[in-house]
Amino acid sequence: MSRPLARAVFLDRDGVLNRLVWRDGKPCSPRSVSEFEIDPEAPAALAALRSAGFKLFVVTNQPDIARGLMSGETLDTIHAALNAALPVDGIAVCRHDNDDLCECRKPKPGLLTGLAEAHGLDLGRSVMVGDQDRDIACGRAAGCATVLLGRSYNTGRGADRVVSTLSQAISAILAFSQTTALT
Repeated sequence: MSRPLARAVFLDRDGVLNRLVWRDGKPCSPRSVSEFEIDPEAPAALAALRSAGFKLFVVTNQPDIARGLMSGETLDTIHAALNAALPVDGIAVCRHDNDDLCECRKPKPGLLTGLAEAHGLDLGRSVMVGDQDRDIACGRAAGCATVLLGRSYNTGRGADRVVSTLSQAISAILAFSQTTALT
């Protein structure tokens, strides 16, 4: 008899698990370890999800690698810090730029579908949390429920739930897990 597929929460990195860096009035990813700051809500939020039985994965676009604005080694160091601070099961990264036309760059669902295949995840019982419209489009394309952190730089539309904080996102996910869609 095969083992049932696990449910997961996929979390965008920048603006969800760590603070954004603002450059020229735009929200950006940190490009150095010194710019990388875990959101204070993240450890407790992820611990609550882990206690509820969810697998936890970070899914992040990092085009600054392809653009030559950041080294792959720096990204790896940032992710080592994230792994040390938060109880995640894995980090999936798209290092491409828009012109690369890859399948892993959100809003395409490649990061999520790849993780689902590799880790035995049930996308229909999983949730994508993000702060950008492309995160929500990615989650929807993969067949996940979606939670958007409402921000001035997103539309606030298209998600199953729109909340203000990561803690509120966790409450929404735990409520989703009680519905037939996620049980």
